[in-house]
Amino acid sequence: MQAAQRTVLVVDDEDVIRDTVREILADEGYRVIAATKGSEVLRLVTQEAPDVILLDIWMPEMDGIVLLKQIKSAHPDARVIMISGHGSIHTAVTATKLGAFDFIEKPLSLDGLLATIKRACGDARRESTAAEQQLRLHRAPPPWSSAGSADGAVRQKTLRKSVVANGLGLHSGVSTGVILHPLPENSGIHFGGISGDATVPAHLDFVRSTDFATSLRRGGVVVGTVEHLMASLHAYGITNLLIKMYGEIPIMDGSAIEFCRLIEEAGVEEQEGTCPEIVIDRTLSVSGDGPDEIVIEPADVFTVHYRLRYPSPVGSQEYTYIHGGAESFRDEIAPARTFGFLRDFEKLERMGLIKGGRLGNCILIDDERVINTSLRFEDEFARHKILDIVGDFSLMGRPIRGRVRAQMTGHADNIALLRRVAEIYGVPGLETSADIHAAAEPAR
Repeated sequence: MQAAQRTVLVVDDEDVIRDTVREILADEGYRVIAATKGSEVLRLVTQEAPDVILLDIWMPEMDGIVLLKQIKSAHPDARVIMISGHGSIHTAVTATKLGAFDFIEKPLSLDGLLATIKRACGDARRESTAAEQQLRLHRAPPPWSSAGSADGAVRQKTLRKSVVANGLGLHSGVSTGVILHPLPENSGIHFGGISGDATVPAHLDFVRSTDFATSLRRGGVVVGTVEHLMASLHAYGITNLLIKMYGEIPIMDGSAIEFCRLIEEAGVEEQEGTCPEIVIDRTLSVSGDGPDEIVIEPADVFTVHYRLRYPSPVGSQEYTYIHGGAESFRDEIAPARTFGFLRDFEKLERMGLIKGGRLGNCILIDDERVINTSLRFEDEFARHKILDIVGDFSLMGRPIRGRVRAQMTGHADNIALLRRVAEIYGVPGLETSADIHAAAEPAR
């Protein structure tokens, strides 16, 4: 169905915004109707059956959130995109929980608005507009869209519906949240704010920092602590997704189990396209000055073996994880939590980190024992290190078939080895323009 056959209802009491959006959408071939008051909206929705409703949060007579509830109650299938000049990730999460398709900040971006309306209409495969083509340049193509060295392929996947979660950022201490939106095949995974425009791909090229967590950056979009969510998406085979957030992914309980539950709540949708595997056929390694070393070598299935050794009360731990699909990850690896030593907390606080550290979202260890919880596994620390490796390795953007062996390594080592894999196997990068190249800083 072509865009000319789509109807958009614009609900906004600001004349300039309403008229500007009307003109833009009309130029793109949409049929546009408008309302300035909440009392008009339900009548128009019933009479006109619009494909998409653009609904301002701040409306005379009736709050936009209240109106959203009424629209979804009377018309559960209505696609409502909330817009606001005073929004936040919390407002966006609330609106999404109530059934909003998406949330966009004012001032509205032409590219972001048109792309979001297209997704809401389900017109992912229709011929793109000039604005959307420009947006695609900013959202560089996924790494499987070019030829690479691989001899296997897996089906691409996305989520069946949008879902949300909220919590604290571990290092920022800011109350934040995530909104996971399905994307069509060949889109890749992208992080962005709630403006609906600029994004950063979940890809090795955009790793900004590996200090105590893995962070990404492109231009003004910065996203911290991505590894637990990315590990979960990898385990469920998700290759196409838009992740809206604010600054840092919430730490939840310090593990990835809540992200697994979120994905299962949304459901996984298999798509037509495929994503080629990188098949490891030689041994590659990265070593530090001490005992830390990480190696990848040929294997029939993605496997991670991790060994750590700390003073008492941790001691020596090791675990081998053989990826057998989402269930194996959810049961063996996802519940393993972030851990830290009490003696290190003061140093981290001076560095401006772990502002969101709480007794319920990490394992605290003093010189004698774990002081705030019971371990979920005897080897929970080793399993958590595997969780981090899975998350970091997912930033290749393609599944890897090989065995990882690691000892006393962290995020910087994981990314260093991943860069070697990309170099040896000719994996195409996403830095398609000079401004993208300038924005992506090397890992520390």
